[in-house]
Amino acid sequence: MENRSILLVSRPEGMPKPENFKLTTAAVPEIGTGEVLIRTIYLSVDPYMRGRMRGVKTYVDPFELGEVLTGGVIGKVIESNHEDFQPGDIVEGRLNWADHSVSDGANIRKIDLDLAPISTGIGVVGMPGLTAYFGLLDIGKPKKGETVVVSGAAGAVGSTVGQIAKIKGCHVVGIAGTEEKCAYLKDELAFDHVINYKTDDIRKKLKEYCPDGVDVYFDNVGGHISDEVLWRINYQARIVVCGQISAYNLQSADKGPRIQGQLIQKSALMKGFIVGDYMDQHNEGYEQLSKWVSEGSIKYRENIIEGLENAPDAFIGLFRGDNLGKQLVRVSEE
Repeated sequence: MENRSILLVSRPEGMPKPENFKLTTAAVPEIGTGEVLIRTIYLSVDPYMRGRMRGVKTYVDPFELGEVLTGGVIGKVIESNHEDFQPGDIVEGRLNWADHSVSDGANIRKIDLDLAPISTGIGVVGMPGLTAYFGLLDIGKPKKGETVVVSGAAGAVGSTVGQIAKIKGCHVVGIAGTEEKCAYLKDELAFDHVINYKTDDIRKKLKEYCPDGVDVYFDNVGGHISDEVLWRINYQARIVVCGQISAYNLQSADKGPRIQGQLIQKSALMKGFIVGDYMDQHNEGYEQLSKWVSEGSIKYRENIIEGLENAPDAFIGLFRGDNLGKQLVRVSEE
């Protein structure tokens, strides 16, 4: 059997391009003592990966040039020399962008096939779901009757944030970039109001939809959208800084209003986080998210691109705004 892999061969300048990536082929790796061989079924493409392509260490090591990219993967164990995993097990973990990966078991977990479709293990019941769950509930601390605004609201994280806020009894306003996405958020996910940042006057709509101000802002995008929301925050508002996708492809530092005075005047909390901050609580998140999904309290969409060879374009599509819901690549059949 052959093992195809996706390499990063040059660092993107601005928007990533297909030529930054390369598809290579080699033999399927052999496993040693305590290792398992995993056939990739789905792989995840996520905005944070753009930061790892810069070659600068942040909260995670950068991708090295000429090496296989890694990310969230759902796969099937096909060979095992590990006592905790058997052939046929479905697992999730940080693995290679490849047809097959080898793991020593430290970076993978078994997926409970009875809880939800396996693809959700890298979506609503995986890293994006956990990001929404802990960011909103631990930092945002939404209370019944409060107003929650979510940017990037039609993505995997934002759509889950809005639904959890509705479960908690909040008034939810989403911000997205197409009429299709706005309709999905309002008609299917029951957001109270939705703003199309490409066609609406954001300031005017925020004033209309948040007449009593904003209590919680879940920020996935940064930039001018967040500037507008931050001027509407209430006393003791909580701003959850999850992502800044508007700045990921900029080649010079982003500039914007200096908001420290606003935070002081409103006694507001602004906190950034990564899902790894909650590693010891992940099981709690998996359990609750699975329950909400099985009950129908949380709905989800998946945008599935076929073929490992199309993974780079699926990744680039995140920054074009192609995806409604979670962006996945199907590498092989379940």
